[in-house]
Order: sequence, then C-alpha cells, then structure tokens
Amino acid sequence: MNRTLTATLFAALAATAPATASDYFQPLTSQDTVYNWNGVWLGIGGGSGMIIEEINAPVFGTTISGVGGRGYFGKLTVGYDHMFSNGAVLGASVSGRYGDVEMSWSVPGSPFNGSVSADYGIDVIGRLGYSITPRTLFYVLGGYSWQHFELSSTSHVVQDGWDDNGYVVGFGTETAFRNNWTWASEYRYSSYTGANIGGFGGLGIDPVTHTFHSSLNYRFGGGPTAETRAPIPYAWSGLKIGAAVSLGVAISKFSTAGGSTYDGLATEGFLGEVNVGYDREFGERWLAGVVLAAEYIDASTSATGAGVTATAEADDFGFDALLRVGRKFNDRSLGYLIGGYSWQRVAASLSFPAISDSISVNGFSFGSGLEHVLSERVTGYIEYRYTMYEDISLGAATTIEPASHTVRAGAKLKLY
Repeated sequence: MNRTLTATLFAALAATAPATASDYFQPLTSQDTVYNWNGVWLGIGGGSGMIIEEINAPVFGTTISGVGGRGYFGKLTVGYDHMFSNGAVLGASVSGRYGDVEMSWSVPGSPFNGSVSADYGIDVIGRLGYSITPRTLFYVLGGYSWQHFELSSTSHVVQDGWDDNGYVVGFGTETAFRNNWTWASEYRYSSYTGANIGGFGGLGIDPVTHTFHSSLNYRFGGGPTAETRAPIPYAWSGLKIGAAVSLGVAISKFSTAGGSTYDGLATEGFLGEVNVGYDREFGERWLAGVVLAAEYIDASTSATGAGVTATAEADDFGFDALLRVGRKFNDRSLGYLIGGYSWQRVAASLSFPAISDSISVNGFSFGSGLEHVLSERVTGYIEYRYTMYEDISLGAATTIEPASHTVRAGAKLKLY
C-alpha cells in the first residue's frame, strides 16, 4: 500500500467526519460503556495467505492432493453494521485484495519452470457477531469470493490466467481502542471452482486459500452508547491453563543438488492444543508471560504418479515453549506478540518401494493474538502463528524446508 493512497484515505476520513482531529484519537470514556458498532466503516490492512491446489494431469497419470504456496497481501474494505439491543451485530462488507500468494517450481534447463499465484480478488461478506465484552465483537462470516489466478512458466504452452468464483467462510474479533478506531483480526477459508488448462493435456487445478487478516478500521458512528455493563474484576497476572483448536497449513520447499526447487508440497488439517502459562502485568498497560503447549496434529497430503504414491503426514505430537508480550487495549482486551521454540514429528512414506520414516524437527514460531476477558477467571483468544522448521536432508540429493501457518481459537482458565 503506497504512502499516497494511505494519505488520501485518512484525508477523506478527516474531511467527511464532523469532528476535530483530537476527537478522532480520544479514548473511550468508560471501560464498562458498550461500544456503538452501528454505521458505515472503512478499513485498511493486510495479512498472510496460503494457496493449496489439487493438481490432476491425465496426460501423465498424476494427481497431487496438496500443491501449496504462500505470500502476503494488502486490502481495503468498506462495510456497514447494525447493532441490536441484545448486543448482536449484523453487517456486510466488500473487500478488495492485492498480493502475491504463490506456489512456484524451478528446474534448470526445463521448460516447466513457473508458478501459480493468487494475485487480486474481491470478497463480498456478511457477518454475524456478538459483543462478548463492552468493546470487543466476536463474529462469524461468510459470502462470495472472486479471485484472479495466474499460471505462468518459461514454456509458452503453460501460460494461462483465469477468473474464479467461490465461497468464503471464517471468524474473527474486532476491538475498539478509540472512539472511532478499531482493530480486527480474522481467519478466512476460500474455495474456488477451479480451471482446466486445455493446452496442457487437460491439466486441472482446484484451488483453495487460507488467509489471516488484520486491519485498522475507522467507524463513522463509533463511540460509547448509553448502555453499560457491570465491570468484571480481572487481574491479568497469574497462572493459567488453556485449550485451543486450530486450522493449519504446512508448506514445504524442496531443493535438489542439481539446483531444482519446488515450493511447495502442502498439507492442511486440524490441531488440538493444551497449554499452561504464567503472565505478569507491568504498569497499567503492559504484560509479559510464558506459555508451554502440547499439541496433536492431523494433516496429510499425497501425490500419485506412474503407479507410485508418496504421502507426507504430520499426525503426531508437537511441543512449544513460547514467550509473549502484550498491551491492553482496555481492561478486558489484550493484544500480544508471541514467539519461541517449537518441536514437531512428521512422517513420510512411499508405496513402491515400501519406505516410511518419522522425523523430529526443531523450529521457531512467532505470531500475534487477541485475548478477551469473558468472566472473572476465563478469557478467550484468537491467535495466528507462523513456524519455521530446520531443514531436513533426505540423503545428499534433496533438502526440505518446512514451514507452517496456524490460526487458533481457545480459552484459558486462571488458577490464581
């Protein structure tokens, strides 16, 4: 997003809202006053995305269930919400996205070097939410997604671009930290109808995307309402236990001694986590803590060609030892960064010759999250993590560089 576009957006906000600049940044007056979600809003943001395609190449008798890529995108959004007296919020929005979420491969001297990318698209979203705290909205979303995909290579035969239609579903949270300003984080899963590339032996591509979004929103009607809720006396310092569920995607890059690369082989699936942690507050706004977590993962992918099937699985245990630093938006909402050590066991097999192996890998995770007070002892959170693992050597010829993206939704119980 260039500076001129950003400056134009904020200039338009200042010109249309009947208030002074100091009003825009005025803190909300009461931690117990319910926020007004009614009205039109504009958002600017972006995030990270993963694209996974199922590839069918009849001319080669090949099927690959998980061809994946990764990248980043920016977006602009306009939306409208209506808040009901019971705290429910119903809204709609339109987002325009532009980025470079791409799967690529490279074979020196081969005409099949190239990439498949999801570059720009539009989402038309409806959402239904509930004010889980006076300033925080949790919501589910769904709607229509349009995406442009581009297939390119060094071969003139394998060049194509297509527009694809699909659906999008997801969930997220949005927190108010100033009268007109909110911060939203959400996960979206999009599935598209796919395309047949007739010029290359009937090659079929069926894409889906997993994306994590963050955005800064300006609400023209934002601010406190006349409604209040009883305060919840919650102290963030203390020992906590928690559990979470997650959707995850792993993307592995393959490199050979001859200089060929393939980025990448993708697995997608589910994750369950239990954790224990300790947090301590510093001053009025800051918090630091540690988190130890154990997780079970169920994710796999496969590729079939010439009568041989290769599979990769992450269907075993993993462990994390993480540090986190956060800042409170208000008494009930915390935004934080998290990072540290991760360990995971993965498995791979080949149908002929019959080979299977399990490998333990070390890695480093980092990400961000939003946590909200639900009662005197319970909080709920949504968190995104990106994990980079150490390279895996399969003999002297091939190196695998694995990485994973996960979005977790969970709750914590404070013990003391």
